[in-house]
Amino acid sequence: MLVYSTEVAIPAVVEIPSLRVIQEAELSDAEWIRSFYEQLSLINGKRINAVCHSRLYQNRMSRAFNKRFKPRRFAPGQLVLKKIFPHQDEAKRKSSPNWQDPYMVHRVLTEGALILAEMDREVWPKPIYLDAVKRYYA
Repeated sequence: MLVYSTEVAIPAVVEIPSLRVIQEAELSDAEWIRSFYEQLSLINGKRINAVCHSRLYQNRMSRAFNKRFKPRRFAPGQLVLKKIFPHQDEAKRKSSPNWQDPYMVHRVLTEGALILAEMDREVWPKPIYLDAVKRYYA
């Protein structure tokens, strides 16, 4: 107020005028309504452009990812190694192995889940996802 002899206005208030900005600019009601409608239509246009841009970006990213993606398929009876997670007891030491002994695929579920069985045919009750197993080659 001391420097410019007017009150500070937020940029959003200048683009979509408030009552104070209208009084300072001395706009009529018709002009204010027309400028307000134009600003709203510009905002909608920018929003639509942003949505289109994000969809194009997501499509480019998915194409780049899917180009390198190789689906892994498992069948019942195949041997797999199960990853040892940090919270398990086997992962206590620095030099401990990252994968557990071979398991046999008992059943393949949808959504990339497997039911594993130990080599003595004892079936695990909980499913495990594909990202925590890898194929075992004897």
